[in-house]
Amino acid sequence: MRELRTEIIIQAPIEEVWKILMDFDRYPEWNPFVISILGKAKLRERLKVTLLNPNGKPTTFQPKVTLLKEHQVFGWLGSLWIVGLFDGHHTFEMQDIGPGKCRFLHREEFSGLLVPLFWKLIDTKVRAGFEAMNEKLKVLAEAVSEKQRL
Repeated sequence: MRELRTEIIIQAPIEEVWKILMDFDRYPEWNPFVISILGKAKLRERLKVTLLNPNGKPTTFQPKVTLLKEHQVFGWLGSLWIVGLFDGHHTFEMQDIGPGKCRFLHREEFSGLLVPLFWKLIDTKVRAGFEAMNEKLKVLAEAVSEKQRL
């Protein structure tokens, strides 16, 4: 098993970051990596997730929601083709680190026979996708938070 982990500090209340993260309908407006999520954030529910791959082509898969704790964590488990070949447990986690400030952890644990073959691509291109999403989430959450303060 290998883990890809990124994080970013967001100057916005954790509730605001959570609200943006869970508003799947608006993902196409701001998210450069997870460009679409269809379905409901409910444990054991199947989602239809479309990612924009490093090669610029979208990939759609149907993971199952495995983690859901309001204002804290949301995650799913997905497989490419068949279970055990290339599986990913994708997690978004938020930690309150002070008034109006949170840490956003974006990570995925990869397992399966194909992971070693694709790890270099994952560790570079997929990491770049995670970081691009993190940055956009930060910009959006901080802008909304600032607007609410005014």
